[in-house]
Amino acid sequence: MTFRVTILGSGSAMPAPGKYNSAHILNVYEQFYLIDCGEGTQIQMRKYGINPLKLRAIFISHQHGDHVFGLPGLISTMNFLKRGTPLYIFGIKGLKEIIDFHIQHFEPGLNFEIIFKEINARSSDLIFENKVMEVFTIPLRHKIPSCGFLFKEKQPLRNIKKEAVDNFNFTIPQLHSLKNGENIIMEDGPVLNNKEVTYVPYSPRSYAYCSDTAYSPKVGEIVKNTDLLYHESTYLEMDKKLAKLSGHSTATQAAKIALQANASELLLGHFSSRYKDLSLFENEAKEIFPNTVIANEGDQFDINIKNED
Repeated sequence: MTFRVTILGSGSAMPAPGKYNSAHILNVYEQFYLIDCGEGTQIQMRKYGINPLKLRAIFISHQHGDHVFGLPGLISTMNFLKRGTPLYIFGIKGLKEIIDFHIQHFEPGLNFEIIFKEINARSSDLIFENKVMEVFTIPLRHKIPSCGFLFKEKQPLRNIKKEAVDNFNFTIPQLHSLKNGENIIMEDGPVLNNKEVTYVPYSPRSYAYCSDTAYSPKVGEIVKNTDLLYHESTYLEMDKKLAKLSGHSTATQAAKIALQANASELLLGHFSSRYKDLSLFENEAKEIFPNTVIANEGDQFDINIKNED
């Protein structure tokens, strides 16, 4: 049961050798979602074997070029490949006009439907849901309206203990009720408590993507107990004044958010091209939050199942 993040781009606005603009792929049960779409995203997708026709939805954090310039080209490629299934795009007010302009001038008669969902950058809202996952927005503090995204796996169905199956002659409807967490009434009258005969097979997994933002403790509250937290760290702490002026964070500030959130792992990215040694980011953050890693192009992070019992 896959829950995997692939890093397509970890750089910030200014181009740098070997670095691409912000873009992550999230694979949940072999359903693919693109988070931000900086310039070069589709090249990276091809490099790492991700078929753009398999994308279920695209989530755009804000309308700065290093997070959205790759979107028009990606739409053109999917049209060229004769995509037929609808594509959901989630973004802040103004993004739809950008997409509509591109379609009007470059892709008239688009082969597939784009379903645009406008999101509110000021509140944490449920914006997407299917059978296995929910997606919530994370309000961020940037120079323009911006939000991150929290991807949460839904609670799995309960498993029935083997000894209970052996001891009780459950009917099919009773089995369904037990898996859904319900108590059942046995034929001889007594109520069978669900927790006595079932267990939760594993804890739901989660991934938080916190794009461009100044230091904001509210973020830590929203992403509480997340398994993998990606938090931008454009600057080192020695440049914290510059970070504040530009609406960005330092590696130290990202680590403070991870610590506050009780995250299992912190992933740093969106590095300014002024820094040549990215290990400085990791070393700085580890002083506060030891389980910190650097996001590099092509890296994959599997969020593994953790048993509750």
